[in-house]
Amino acid sequence: MILLDALKKLARSGPREALYQRLVTPELEALFARIPKPVGSFGYDPWGYNEDSAKLALGAIKWLYDHYFRVTAHGLEHIPANGRLLVIANHSGQLPMDGVLIGAALATNPHGPRAPRAMIERFFPTVPWLGNWLNSIGAVIGDPHNCAKMLERDEVIIVFPEGVRGSGKPYRKRYQLQRFGNGFMHLALQHQAPIVPVGVVGCEETMPSVGSITPLAKLLGLPYVPIAPPLPLPARVYLNFGEPMRFEGSPDSEAEVTGYVEQVKSRIEELIARGLAERTRVF
Repeated sequence: MILLDALKKLARSGPREALYQRLVTPELEALFARIPKPVGSFGYDPWGYNEDSAKLALGAIKWLYDHYFRVTAHGLEHIPANGRLLVIANHSGQLPMDGVLIGAALATNPHGPRAPRAMIERFFPTVPWLGNWLNSIGAVIGDPHNCAKMLERDEVIIVFPEGVRGSGKPYRKRYQLQRFGNGFMHLALQHQAPIVPVGVVGCEETMPSVGSITPLAKLLGLPYVPIAPPLPLPARVYLNFGEPMRFEGSPDSEAEVTGYVEQVKSRIEELIARGLAERTRVF
C-alpha cells in the first residue's frame, strides 16, 4: 500500500502535484473515501475514470459551485448512497455547466457522496485532449452500451434526454423542455434502475444565446456555435432533485416507454416551476 501510494504521487509529480495539494483539501479526501466507486489498483476504471483527476476537477468545480453560481440544491436525500441510478434533468446553457453542477452536488452529497457519470455528446472526444480529460473525471460517450455496462456496475449516471436540442436552444425558449429521447427509459426498464428527476433553474441565464452561427458550426463539425457571451455569466443556480421514480413494463413496447418518458418529463417541469418560484433574483 505504501509503495502504491508513492507510485501514485510520482505520477502526479511537478505542477500537477502542486495543484493537487492546493485544490484537494482533507475534507475532499474524506468525501472520496466514502464514495462507493470500484477502481483498479492505480485508480482507474474501464472507462478511464481516475480518482486523482476527479478530485482535482471537483476541487476546482466546488469553488464555482459555492461562490460563482452559488448553487442551492434541494432533495439530495433522494439520492441513494449506493446502487444503480439514472439522474434525468433538463438541459440548457450552451455549455454543459448543468451537468458539471449536478455532478458536484452528487459528489458532495452529505447524505452519501457518489461518483457521477455523465453521458456526453459524441463530438466532445473529437476535440484534442478534451475527450480524454472528460473520461478521466467520469464522463462517457452517451452510447446505450456504455450506459448499460455502467448500470450493471451500479453507477449513478446523469442523462439529459433533450441532448443538444436542449443545450443549444435560444434564450427565447428558456425553460421550455424540448423533445425527450426514449433511450434512458429503455435502459431503466431493462436494468430495473430507478430514476431521480432534476429540475435545473439558472443555467439558462449563464449563457443566453440569440441563435447559432450555422455555417461555422458545419465547418467545425459542431452541433451549434452560439451567439452568446464568451464565458458563462454568474447566474444563481437552483437544483431540485425529486423522489425516485420506478417503472415496470416491457422495453419493447414503444408506446408504453413513451408514456413513461412523458411522466418523467412532467415531473421535471414541476421541479423547474419549483425552482423558478424559489428564485428571487437571477444574479
